[in-house]
Amino acid sequence: MAQGSPPLDANLKRELTGLYRDGNRHYHGIAHIEALLALAEEHRPLLSDPQAVEAAIWFHDAIYDSTAKDNEERSADLARRRLAGRLGPARLERVATMILATAKHELPKLESAGAVRDAELFLDMDMSILGAAPDVFDGYEAAVRKEYTWVPEAAWIAGRSAVLRSFLDRPFIYLSEEFRDRFEAQARENIRRSLAALEKINL
Repeated sequence: MAQGSPPLDANLKRELTGLYRDGNRHYHGIAHIEALLALAEEHRPLLSDPQAVEAAIWFHDAIYDSTAKDNEERSADLARRRLAGRLGPARLERVATMILATAKHELPKLESAGAVRDAELFLDMDMSILGAAPDVFDGYEAAVRKEYTWVPEAAWIAGRSAVLRSFLDRPFIYLSEEFRDRFEAQARENIRRSLAALEKINL
């Protein structure tokens, strides 16, 4: 269970908020973090270590460059540096592992059932936007496209379609029963609609 004072103080939150308010972030900004923090609070009774999950939320997109392929690694490294001395080594590595898992949204290997459960819920929180109301989902899709404005349209359609299909190909998009019950059906509907729109553009 979580112990001691929260690992993120007001100064560290201000520092991270500054990163999330970068003008190139249209989806992966502070509103995304606030949405995940609200979900974490809502699901707090299910979490083994709520403070570790909160830390992972704050740091998981701290480094975000749409042209780079190592954002998760760099965000995890930043968490290790900035949380050193604030969390014990085992808890800190658990936070870093959760951050790294957002690269593929696959459940990582962790040392306890509680840590696995926390990672499961954290990853589902990060994916919750896929199961949002259609207008919210459409806003998310448009915002992500803005973050990749440097990608030519044909390449964007091919790449985004591949990502969306990869979600549909999974037995379940969400790892936890709670998020499946709440978001799975809407997420699949949103993704199919987005794929149809991309295919129409590509005609």
